[in-house]
Amino acid sequence: MKPADQFLNSKLYKSGKKETQRFRTIWISDLHLGTSGCQAAKLLEFLRATDSETLYLVGDIIDGWQLKRRWYWDQTHNNVVQTVLKKAKKGTNVIFVPGNHDESIRQFIDLDFGGIKIRDELVHTTAAGKRMLVLHGDRFDGVIACAKWLAYVGDSLYTVILKFNQIFNNWRARAGMPYWSLSQYLKQKVKNAVSYITQFEDALADEARRKGLDGIICGHIHKPEIRDIGGILYCNDGDWVESLSALVEDAQGVLKLVTWHDIIHPASVVETFAEAEHEAELEAVGS
Repeated sequence: MKPADQFLNSKLYKSGKKETQRFRTIWISDLHLGTSGCQAAKLLEFLRATDSETLYLVGDIIDGWQLKRRWYWDQTHNNVVQTVLKKAKKGTNVIFVPGNHDESIRQFIDLDFGGIKIRDELVHTTAAGKRMLVLHGDRFDGVIACAKWLAYVGDSLYTVILKFNQIFNNWRARAGMPYWSLSQYLKQKVKNAVSYITQFEDALADEARRKGLDGIICGHIHKPEIRDIGGILYCNDGDWVESLSALVEDAQGVLKLVTWHDIIHPASVVETFAEAEHEAELEAVGS
């Protein structure tokens, strides 16, 4: 019986239960709890379906900027916080690195609350021995550093774009079409946005290089990415507003990006098996 058929006939698949996926380390950031744009329900599914020795919360976990303008906090947001606290209580090493949207928490740097360590930045050593600088990244954002008022304006515009996106993608979903991100499209097509992202990534890589480290792990710009920048491994874990992504480390120290769909959607497992089977068949034909 083929692996895909074995999975489809397994008790786990038929019961509808999803096996917990275990990693050495998980990094998530830019949850923006406290906003209607936060995909809290899917985030909760991800947290419940995964386990790790260490969980990094790499900034913008709670959106203080938006909460000051308009209070938004439903039960699902509560459940996310309670799930993280429960993980810490059960032995997960939870480390919170505040960002610009939850910058008020920076006054508690180097303190521990409810089993959660609050740190400004730190070095993570992978199982493969790579030393990675972990920080949110906002201090390397020229707009945040030099014109914070412009960052507030940009945040308001981003909120408007997200609301339009929700309406537009509700229509696409009813039409059987996949999710499409206007903000990601603009980031990729607008020359200044592309330049801004490149400068941000280069600045972070330079910081890791200056500290004599192998790479850097950050969030902030909502663009999941793993790439080599002049010998420095740059990793951005994305966000839980649009990309629904996380960075994970396996037992061997390999870093990769995963999404909510990768972890939760059973069909993706079957597709992975099918792809592997197809490749094996092609290799057999060619040999």
